[in-house]
Amino acid sequence: MDDEIINYINRSSYRARVFKAIGEDVKMPKEIAKDSGILQNHISNVLRELKNQNVVECLNPNVRKGRLYRLSDDGLEILDKIK
Repeated sequence: MDDEIINYINRSSYRARVFKAIGEDVKMPKEIAKDSGILQNHISNVLRELKNQNVVECLNPNVRKGRLYRLSDDGLEILDKIK
């Protein structure tokens, strides 16, 4: 299972960069964009893809501005494997 998700993340440089940019922190999309070097308008699509794989979670999904994202428990385990 982990290998499939790791391969999925690594197949896209954007997914890999966003995943690593979040790391062990809680970040807003603007911070993720800055830390990953990816334009902010691409970040929401990548976050959606990673959320669909259950490796990223939004802590305040009902808020329109200032959403906070972090890696899920599964995401943190995978982060250790791809660092």
